[in-house]
Amino acid sequence: MGNDFSIGIVNFGAGARNKMRIHTSDQVLFVTIGKGIIVTDAAEEVITTGDVVHVSAGEKHWHGATADSAFSPIALTAKGSRTTQVED
Repeated sequence: MGNDFSIGIVNFGAGARNKMRIHTSDQVLFVTIGKGIIVTDAAEEVITTGDVVHVSAGEKHWHGATADSAFSPIALTAKGSRTTQVED
């Protein structure tokens, strides 16, 4: 997506999630299908189709599907952003 952004769609089956992570740039999630969860050190929130979520650079977080729903967000980050997993 031009020289400034990376964009991709991520598909989670019911109950699946990624590991706790940190990005070097802000990340924006656009929920396209289903019901998911976004978890940070400060909060846990259920998100659904149509929601837009902002995660600040350096903020530890994970996201994934609820136990009863698949979940697909479009993830937008800055081009060259690096991701570090902070969970085994």
